Amino acid sequence: MREPYKGKIFKVRQFISLVDKAIGSKLSYGKELKLIDKQFQSHIMLAVTQVNGCKFCSYVHTKQALESGSSQEDIAVLMEGNLASAASDERVALLFAQHYADSSGAYDEAAFDRVIDFYGKEKALGILATVKIIMMGNAHGGTMSFLGDRFRGMGNKESSFAGELAIFLGFIVILPVVLVKNLFVRSK
Repeated sequence: MREPYKGKIFKVRQFISLVDKAIGSKLSYGKELKLIDKQFQSHIMLAVTQVNGCKFCSYVHTKQALESGSSQEDIAVLMEGNLASAASDERVALLFAQHYADSSGAYDEAAFDRVIDFYGKEKALGILATVKIIMMGNAHGGTMSFLGDRFRGMGNKESSFAGELAIFLGFIVILPVVLVKNLFVRSK
């Protein structure tokens, strides 16, 4: 029998904030995002996904990591969450990504300052944008898993059907509203 999903639970307000941060980062830091190569992006995404516990996201990002040239050993290290043997040129970003996910986005500025010191400001902003985007994806993917379990009779008592449905379907409404808001704010 299939085990119920045990990932992080995201509330509706938290999800809206994650969507806002992700879209804002994508619009504001498009140039900086291009400084992060596909393999490094996939490693950041796996580090965040490992903390949030999104099984669907784990599958997708593992596939992306393999396609970008990551070894199965590198992927296993990232999915275990033990970054001691992660590539030294990625470790600072991966530790920050874990910290960001673990704190649900309420990260310590000193932690981000270390990312800036190690990679420079532009690349650090690309790393931060990557983390914010995957947080949004993990929140949506995890919520889809909770909703799927609920339909199979294995609903999580700490998560509500209304919240799951609001995030799942609300994404269709939230995304364009946040996009327009961010475009309007940028145009000022």
